Amino acid sequence: MNTNKYISEVVKSIPSSRIRKFFDLVTNSKNIISLGVGEPDFVTPWKIRKEEIETLNRGNTTYTSNLGLLELRIAISYFLKKHYNLNYYPEKEIMVTIGACEAIDLALRALLNDGDEVLIPEPSYVSYAPCVILTRGVPVFIPTDEKNNFILTPDDLKSKITSKTKVLILPYPNNPTDAIMKKEELEEIADVIIENDLIVISDEIYSELIYKGKHVSIASLPGMKERTILINGFSKAFAMTGWRLGYIAAEHEFIEAMNKIHQYTTICAPITAQYAAIKGIYECEEDIVKMRETYNQRRKFIVNGFREIGFDCFEPKGAFYIFPPIKKTGMTSQEFCKKLLKEEKVAVVPGNAFGPSCEGYIRVSYAYSIDKIAKALERIKHFAEKIL
Repeated sequence: MNTNKYISEVVKSIPSSRIRKFFDLVTNSKNIISLGVGEPDFVTPWKIRKEEIETLNRGNTTYTSNLGLLELRIAISYFLKKHYNLNYYPEKEIMVTIGACEAIDLALRALLNDGDEVLIPEPSYVSYAPCVILTRGVPVFIPTDEKNNFILTPDDLKSKITSKTKVLILPYPNNPTDAIMKKEELEEIADVIIENDLIVISDEIYSELIYKGKHVSIASLPGMKERTILINGFSKAFAMTGWRLGYIAAEHEFIEAMNKIHQYTTICAPITAQYAAIKGIYECEEDIVKMRETYNQRRKFIVNGFREIGFDCFEPKGAFYIFPPIKKTGMTSQEFCKKLLKEEKVAVVPGNAFGPSCEGYIRVSYAYSIDKIAKALERIKHFAEKIL
């Protein structure tokens, strides 16, 4: 039986994740040092884990409201106000999701009609474009320049807007570059967004991992809250990747539309994870600070290490990645990563996984111990001595 003929043509058109495809090579290899996965190496703080255990012991194993526990939405509202000066009503402007990934999917499906264009700055997270395509939208990439610190400029934005443009995805702090956008930079593009009547999906999952200054949400700017769907979650800052807990903050009409999809697909996020996240918001701020300080030490260490080897790179300002150029090797990103893996058993991610304009770069995560990073740098140095 030819089962392939029954599969949706849209699904067929989407390539497999280049990150996952590359790491299939890693799973069957031994003695690999992987600096590839964007996942904290910290265990979730004990207070959060303890709360889930106690939640189970209390017998809290039911569904919650589709929007999530009201207590958690109140906590999220408190967190957004305290950290980013954002005001959202917990009863109707916040919903809890199965990770930030579901939040992105819900936002796109609630907004897009067939043929609507979605602007995506590059480099960018690998899921954006496939999610746009699955909604019958059209992804339109906006290459950003290392010379401009990988930020989205007003001219970049204007150059890609057409009569079909409806949504801008704003991925800052950025994966894979660790670039951030300052308030004055956001203000410049906000004028363009308002003038062209665009909606922004602002992916702020790394908002608590900024090493100089504080994160500014575009939703905090005048005229932007009503046209911004803010996405965040607990995976990165709270080291809760496996808990799959995210959230959306937006105008009530947007939340209502997204909840229609959410209630028919996932119903709600796990109740035990929701109770645990409440504990995290109110009692684990010190844990976040300590993890951020550790990432900052690793950030400085790995940047200096790559520069000493001969790969100068953009200084990361948020999240936990570096994005060094490898163009001078004469290899493609795929060739470089495969050769590095084969010869030195170090796994990093090819830059072109994050968009066509990202060829000639690699993404390296520093969400790993200093010892592991140091060993990887030794192997990369040996590799560089052979090819440069």
